[in-house]
Amino acid sequence: MKNIFLFLLFCCLPLQAQQQITGIVKDFNTNKPLPFATITINSEQTLTTDGDGKFEILKLKKPHTITVHYIGYSSKKILISSHKFQTVFLEPKVDTLKTIIITNQNLANSIITKVIAKREKNDPQKILNYFQFKAYNKLLVSANPDSVKGKIDSIFVEREFGKELSKIDSTEFKFKKIIDKQHLFLAEKISTFQFAKPVLKETILASKMAGFKEPIYELFGFNLQSFSIYDDTYELFETNYKSPISENATREYQYSVTDTISIDNRETFVIYFKNSKKKKGLEGLLFIDSQNFSVAKAVMQIKGIINITAVHEFNFLSDYQIWFPTKKDFKITKGKSKEKTSFLGGRIVFDADDDEEKREKKSADFTYFSSETRITDVTINVPIVLKKSFIKVQVNEFNEAKSENYWQENRTFALQERGLQTYKILDSIANDRNLDTKIRFGRKIFNGYVPLSIFDFDLRHLISYNNYEGFRFGLGGTTNEKFSKVYKIDGYSAYGLKDETIKYSIGSAARIGKFSNTWVGLSYTDDLREIASTSFAIDKRVFKLYDPRPINISTFYNYKMWRAYIETKIFPKTESIWQFTYNDITPLFDYTFVHNGTNYNRFKMTTAIVSLQWNPFSDFMQTPNGKIEIEKRFPKFTFQFTKSIPNLFDNDFDFGKFDLRIDYEKKYLNGQKSAFLMQSGYTIGAIPITHLYNTSPNNLTKDNLLQRITIAGKNSFETMFFNEFFSSQYVFFQLKHGFRRVKFFKKVKPELVLVTRIAWGNLEHREKHLGIEFKTLDQGFFESGIELNKLYKGFGLSGFYRYGPNQLNRLEDNLAIKLNFILDLGL
Repeated sequence: MKNIFLFLLFCCLPLQAQQQITGIVKDFNTNKPLPFATITINSEQTLTTDGDGKFEILKLKKPHTITVHYIGYSSKKILISSHKFQTVFLEPKVDTLKTIIITNQNLANSIITKVIAKREKNDPQKILNYFQFKAYNKLLVSANPDSVKGKIDSIFVEREFGKELSKIDSTEFKFKKIIDKQHLFLAEKISTFQFAKPVLKETILASKMAGFKEPIYELFGFNLQSFSIYDDTYELFETNYKSPISENATREYQYSVTDTISIDNRETFVIYFKNSKKKKGLEGLLFIDSQNFSVAKAVMQIKGIINITAVHEFNFLSDYQIWFPTKKDFKITKGKSKEKTSFLGGRIVFDADDDEEKREKKSADFTYFSSETRITDVTINVPIVLKKSFIKVQVNEFNEAKSENYWQENRTFALQERGLQTYKILDSIANDRNLDTKIRFGRKIFNGYVPLSIFDFDLRHLISYNNYEGFRFGLGGTTNEKFSKVYKIDGYSAYGLKDETIKYSIGSAARIGKFSNTWVGLSYTDDLREIASTSFAIDKRVFKLYDPRPINISTFYNYKMWRAYIETKIFPKTESIWQFTYNDITPLFDYTFVHNGTNYNRFKMTTAIVSLQWNPFSDFMQTPNGKIEIEKRFPKFTFQFTKSIPNLFDNDFDFGKFDLRIDYEKKYLNGQKSAFLMQSGYTIGAIPITHLYNTSPNNLTKDNLLQRITIAGKNSFETMFFNEFFSSQYVFFQLKHGFRRVKFFKKVKPELVLVTRIAWGNLEHREKHLGIEFKTLDQGFFESGIELNKLYKGFGLSGFYRYGPNQLNRLEDNLAIKLNFILDLGL
């Protein structure tokens, strides 16, 4: 989620967790852990162990008794008077254990089959037309102080005559001292949730975040766990898993009954489930009502490079005969990984596990991230009219300005002293360090601007290079919110040392809609553009430390453009630009376009353009500062239609262009990532080569392979030479799959990415384009390659091979070696 790294960039401090008693439940004979055993505390409170048989209990002021039981084993009572790690061994009932296991598996499958059959009758979002409730949520980054030793280490180095003291490491001691007082991070929100079938919308009434005057709203929109447990897929930390009660789930999951307990005075079966086909799939517990076979409680767990546990608890509403959510908990702890693992922009970092030796656990190993949600004030089937239902999360104005009395009245449980200290200390540090100004500066820099009073200088215009202009130096930017929130002025000026020509742009705009972020603007530009390049007007500006492709480009055209536009987000889940342009275009290379018996070396175009990006599966948050895409889901669609307007302002040609792009990405919890890109264009009418398609070539016309080594592009053909192919219609496919980083040496851990690119195209009326030699893509173009990213400090190496009908005679000409660079901000 964009800019979420900022909250960790500037608030790097303290942490704490409540004192806890930890332990594990094991089989007495085999010493193997017993997953999800039931523990009763003082015959009142009940909890379960996790998938590894481990448990945590908040430390009480006086000794207490726990009773541990597991089906097929003899129960055991233990008096706990200290907070030392507890190992509890249960003895199996030898005579009946095997029979119990078989019987329980058959019973569990029978129960789950009934649960699946009755999903729609038990799912509140299916059987209810309306509901509403209030929710209190607390986000926490913390650790257990009792688990951290807090010792001071002496670090020695080997010398010729023995070991010599190098330094004293007090990191663990300082960490222990800090977490005894406060949390590392704390945020709260109070919301109302409204459901009008089939839409569920959240409205944030109040929010606060330690160390921030205005919370980073993106964090509150982060979807940690599914709201419903009845859907076919269950989402956990932005990864979808097949639900254990989805259609045909019994083919993929194994089930067994581990216990029976009472919840809301109704008997429930405790069923342990585990994905039998996927090593790192979901496992956990389902508490199934024995009367209506609905879920009364659920525990979902994933174990891997990080361990994630999500808990759903429900209350039984007798008037409606359903179990309704009352509590949601989520927790991330350290898993097992051979390399350092980080998430939330690096706010939590877990050290690598060493297979060769057992290293002593450090403070970071005990750090965890948690989310607690408590649901109150539930109303059922009272008609609701949802406003702006396409917005998933609405953040009210002045939500961050609620009084402490408001918070005390609306929290479902009071903050402990460490929580209060977290706000006090982090808020004080934020004020002393002027973090609000630093956060604003960081956001601007991340987007490629340097703020200076009322003006943001655009870093893109400072310096660049291409073969036509040589080095290009410039200065530009836009006015910011300190100047006005409803008006802005932007522009730039640049000069090329090789072509010795000034380029410039000037424009202004006014905002006419706050909710839709609608702007109306006018601009004039005199600049250069690569011939036959494909660009979507709606694409967001992207700041890059370097832009590799223009370095090698020699063929440009000059355009003098008047532009009037409307930019808006008024349509649900879209961003669009509607613009009218007048262009005076001069090709800066030897080219003539022949049309209706006339040779054109310079031409005028008057066009209307509609460019729209549609993200139908994404979720959006409306904040006081604008609309944010909080949950980026794929696929995403981008459309653009361009139509020239005949007989208006001396327009020379009558043509139309249709452009389409489809993006799809899938990230896996193990660090791998797949990406698919499809892009196509179709033109009709008379159109010069400057506005056709070149399908993004990125290879120099040099005889020697080493002479062609340049920097790789993101979505370009690395073995296709510049100006080799042009098309009036084309389709392009790209498939990438990135693997987790592989350790070759201690400091050499590249990220392997497999890449395949394919394109087909056609060019109508080739005879109309004179002065430039080129080929067409009617037989297709194919290349595949390997990227080794992040070989050393972000730098990498890639290689590509060209094959198929357009393969060249010399083997060397079909190969391309490229350098690449990836700036890793830990986002």
